[in-house]
Amino acid sequence: MRTKHLFLASALSMAVAANAQTNPAITAWLQNTSLTGSHYVQNNFTPIQDNVAVNVQTVQYSTNWVYVSTNGIPSYTTGPYLDGNPSQASDQNAIFKIPLTPTPNTGNPTSTTMGNIGVFINGVALFDYRDGVSWNNTTQTEGGGPIQGPPGQGIWNRDAVVAERVGFDCAKGHPAMGNYHHHQNPSAFDLDLVPVSNICSLYDSDGLYVIDSTQHSPLLGFAYDGYPIYGAYAYQNTNGTGPIVRMKSSYQLRNITVRTHYADGTDVIDGPPVSTTYPLGHYREDYEYISNSASDYLDEHNGRFCITPEYPNGTYAYFCTVDENWNSAYPYAVGPTFYGTYVVSKVTSISEPTTTYVPSTAVNETEFNSFSLSVYPNPASDFIAVQAGSLVTTVLTVQLVDVTGRIIKETQIAPGSTIAWIDTRTVYDGQYLIRMSSGTFSKSTSVIIAR
Repeated sequence: MRTKHLFLASALSMAVAANAQTNPAITAWLQNTSLTGSHYVQNNFTPIQDNVAVNVQTVQYSTNWVYVSTNGIPSYTTGPYLDGNPSQASDQNAIFKIPLTPTPNTGNPTSTTMGNIGVFINGVALFDYRDGVSWNNTTQTEGGGPIQGPPGQGIWNRDAVVAERVGFDCAKGHPAMGNYHHHQNPSAFDLDLVPVSNICSLYDSDGLYVIDSTQHSPLLGFAYDGYPIYGAYAYQNTNGTGPIVRMKSSYQLRNITVRTHYADGTDVIDGPPVSTTYPLGHYREDYEYISNSASDYLDEHNGRFCITPEYPNGTYAYFCTVDENWNSAYPYAVGPTFYGTYVVSKVTSISEPTTTYVPSTAVNETEFNSFSLSVYPNPASDFIAVQAGSLVTTVLTVQLVDVTGRIIKETQIAPGSTIAWIDTRTVYDGQYLIRMSSGTFSKSTSVIIAR
């Protein structure tokens, strides 16, 4: 009997270990214990260094769960928030308990909520569309959330991505009482084809990844039902074939001028008429869902069942939707309801035996070749910005090299960020190379410094 128990225990251990090598819910997180974060404050254009480790600190797993410990701080610089938000991104000291095998919800779909509805692979929170503000027909004003005075009635709920745009930093994020989060695709404003904010021009920063329309987007995180979240581009066909195309939201703005009814015809308390103050799209209820059978259009939860690079056997997946200009498109990531059973929780401790996952820091040649290398401005004068396309999962060394092969300047691109800056004010004019290396592989491009 004892021999049988030992055999079963050994088999279970091997099964869990094998799962750790293949399950993205265990392997996809960006782990770090040494790099620390930074933030901007308004009118100070030099980042202030913080003493808080960025990205995810530890990943532990059992047979059914993965536990992700994170401070909730990204490696890209956060802030400033030009709407007067007094908060700064602060240590969340969080442990997220995520299922290794998520399950579809066969009953009534669960609505997304205020606060965390997902976690990005750098440990930063995902919020849904709302900011807690809604219209109050009695006072004829908005209330709730960060607004002082009478609360709103929760009938016409404000869209944070539209209403709070001035309060987002370059990475399209902001904090709520210290909990830094994104409501939308976490790629920097200035990387959109048509930027809708100039905050990146004022305060240099970046985002979690760079949108690349030529390849399947990276896995960006997990929703609170355990299903993965991807960026904007994927295989056109759900079976993993076809060209790479933009995943499209099936929600569209309603053709209304007054706010008296919901899209399904329900007569509700009136909201403000559509105007320049309250434009169409200012409220979540300004949208309607129009089912589309095309494979590159998403369902009512903003996802679809499909094959992805991380899930060759297929999975349900959400996508961070953007429009043709790469501006965020409602419902942005997950929502307004979950596809699966809401099971992810934030715990204070782990109450079962677990194994700690130690990731490989090596990048293979295929992964390295997926990084594009962009340098700007070129010619340069006072500084050079070096950007790695896609999602950076390991430290990349960036060097400025002269024609003799001598390294003049060196810096790094941290995992979970995309950009490095090289100060060239003390560098002679001339032609140089920018070399980006993972330690094993490297690629270079030329740059001219001229004043």
